[in-house]
Amino acid sequence: MRETKPREKIEAVQRMQDHIEANLHRPITLENLARAAGYSPSHCARVFHELTGRTPFDYIRAYRLSKAALRLADGEERVLDVALDFVFGSHEGFTRAFSRQFGVPPRDYASNTRPDRLFMPVRAQSARPASRKGDRDMSVEPKEKEPLRTVFVQVVERPARGFILKRGMAASDYFAYCEEVGCDIWEILTGIREAMYEPIGAWLPPVMVAPGTSEYVQGVEVPLDRDIPVPEGFERIDLPTCKVMVFQGPPFPEERYEEAIGDLWEVMKSFDPAPYGFRWADEDGPRFQMEPQGYRGYIEARPVRPV
Repeated sequence: MRETKPREKIEAVQRMQDHIEANLHRPITLENLARAAGYSPSHCARVFHELTGRTPFDYIRAYRLSKAALRLADGEERVLDVALDFVFGSHEGFTRAFSRQFGVPPRDYASNTRPDRLFMPVRAQSARPASRKGDRDMSVEPKEKEPLRTVFVQVVERPARGFILKRGMAASDYFAYCEEVGCDIWEILTGIREAMYEPIGAWLPPVMVAPGTSEYVQGVEVPLDRDIPVPEGFERIDLPTCKVMVFQGPPFPEERYEEAIGDLWEVMKSFDPAPYGFRWADEDGPRFQMEPQGYRGYIEARPVRPV
């Protein structure tokens, strides 16, 4: 059989994604997806997994459960009604699947907590490289290479915390920051044992940028109630509780980390959080990036608020 070209694969998966979106409340079979894509069922399943990192039915189930979670969060519908509307055959089957994805049964999710581990699919698309090191201008034309898989998106809550950071002078990206303050900051940050999470590079909102200092900084989050020594040349500020939308790209070869960052920025630039009940809230805290590591994909987060 003729090998499917990258662009043909992307378009086939997009047609399958369109079919899933239009029929989320109806039964969907692999044969349905094959007709939408124009290829055999086995070929469709293989290409879909290649570009999204999920089988078609893992994708459909995760998407249905996330849509169901948004409905349940309103607290106005019965669990059984929501389950049936999203093509789950029984209350019990829906509850088992929901609990596996969110860690709580649907009744608890509706009445108490919202873990917000939502699956928000992004359309299969061609990856685009960054126009220069650290540059967030995505105006460069794409070059031919393997397509980007579906990005995983979830919303998590960051608690009130301290932030030990090192400011630059005028840097707005990682490479300019390294030129201003050096590249050994990460080693100092990883030595802070009380850190809550791994070190991050962050773009501060204007209210957190001190006069004559940079928008881009590097730092580490620490417990708010701990008196932790601050390294010389660093400072500590407090960050309020906020929700962040976390974007995680697919694994990548280490030498292509710049492309992985540019690819994810392209997705984030056009991503609309409104259909999932959120809006961007850049004033609530830093937008931040984690160290690009090929095995896990590039990860970046941006503050959001429920609509």
